Amino acid sequence: MDIHHLARMANQIGEFFASGMEHEAAVTATVNHLRNFWEPRMRHQLIEYAKSDGAELSAVARAAALTLG
Repeated sequence: MDIHHLARMANQIGEFFASGMEHEAAVTATVNHLRNFWEPRMRHQLIEYAKSDGAELSAVARAAALTLG
């Protein structure tokens, strides 16, 4: 899957949770969502992107991806 699309989706998920929670709670909720609803290869791509560059990821999405990794 295109990493730009994955980054955008992860940012949207993170933004949703960040709108009603503190940062750490939003990261935890994003991690849980990614574990429950994303297939392993999507998570793997996102994790590798966050580790290598992650420029397109929001703070919440990047922290969630690194937590998963």
